[in-house]
Amino acid sequence: MRGVIFDLDGTLVDSLDDITAALARAFGELGLEALDRAAVERHVGHGARMLVRGALGDRAHLEEEALERFRAAYDDALVVHTRAFEGVHALLDTLAARSTPTAVLSNKPHPMTRRVVEALFGHHPFVEVLGQRPSVRRKPDPAAALELAERLALPPAEILFVGDTRVDLRTAHAAGMVAVGVRWGMRRPAELAGADHLVSHPEDILALLGGGA
Repeated sequence: MRGVIFDLDGTLVDSLDDITAALARAFGELGLEALDRAAVERHVGHGARMLVRGALGDRAHLEEEALERFRAAYDDALVVHTRAFEGVHALLDTLAARSTPTAVLSNKPHPMTRRVVEALFGHHPFVEVLGQRPSVRRKPDPAAALELAERLALPPAEILFVGDTRVDLRTAHAAGMVAVGVRWGMRRPAELAGADHLVSHPEDILALLGGGA
């Protein structure tokens, strides 16, 4: 393996508190009861619209207004409590020192994805950082992952795709990449069934690239 594509939320960063707060603000403005962190967690990973849709349940008539309010609230407080998971900075520093090409692919809207990465990993030389863009189907469609393979100048089979959800694993397999599931993310172990590899700490990824911690 010669390159790595990372998911963002639940893989590189714990953003759940900021997402939960933004959704609570949006729901409060609509007179709706806020969801707790665990309930929000179940709907994260498929993009903002699917998050709001899942959180609303049978109140689909409020989707567009709730989505607009959530995006505004989240944009106002994008990186308040969001932090890199323990060990992530050390992993990225080692990958940079080894000149291992890396990229980020998220279902978070593209501008927000880039802002989070810049705020928390601005020093790291990612080859590219991509979020959800209107012109490209979101994960698990492999289009964006294959776009990143071209940017990394590597065959898909030589790239680790690292994520914390079934969406990430499906993306990896659809793109012909090696699917790596992380145990520290937002999902229960069953969500990672089908991963080619499971890792418990960020630096465990180094062994999959042929190097130790």
